[in-house]
Amino acid sequence: MSQGENTLADSEQEQSGELAGSAADDLADAASVNEDEALNGQRGSMDASAGEDDELDDADESDGADEPHEADEPEASLADLEQEGEIAADYVEGLLDVADLDGDIDMDVDGDRAVVSVVGATLDELVGDHGEVLDALQELTRLAVHRQTGARTRLMLDIGGYRAQRRADLSELGASVAEEVKRTGEAKALAAMNAFERKIVHDAVAAAGLRSESEGMDPNRRVVVLPVG
Repeated sequence: MSQGENTLADSEQEQSGELAGSAADDLADAASVNEDEALNGQRGSMDASAGEDDELDDADESDGADEPHEADEPEASLADLEQEGEIAADYVEGLLDVADLDGDIDMDVDGDRAVVSVVGATLDELVGDHGEVLDALQELTRLAVHRQTGARTRLMLDIGGYRAQRRADLSELGASVAEEVKRTGEAKALAAMNAFERKIVHDAVAAAGLRSESEGMDPNRRVVVLPVG
């Protein structure tokens, strides 16, 4: 191979590495371009929806129970949730194509949520530290669903099994801390978590027969596990 060909091959390899390394940035850029209109016209509506979602996701401050839906807000039907899943799956598939990332997309319904999961690929860059990139992509996906349906959505996006594993880890943590509090008789505060994560811990603590509450303000809001009495 000539020197010119070697130089060309090296250049192509370098460009390939740069593309792979910036895949998450490409995906975020694509999402921003696709959602410009929605962000300009509907951000206020979705910001309000996100605040309501935190209230619904977070546990009741005394016993970890879900807060009820607003009386004038009908629960989504199974057909509605399946439609949300289909819209979200199409949206996420489009973003993956633009960013040249591989992954299979699964759709499911979990209670009153549509769940879309990207599986079968290593997509750590789309999860980010502590799931921060994943949370941002989830909000963009919810925005895309809202733009088509006109209704708020509590859709959940999972990538590479991150949320499923996080749920298992937090359930185990909640049970473990509950046992510790039973043994010591002293309350214990956990690290700061988002509303979804706090809800999982509250449920695990309640299942262990103890009470928990949330204290502080986001993003530093945390669960405190309380002893009996």
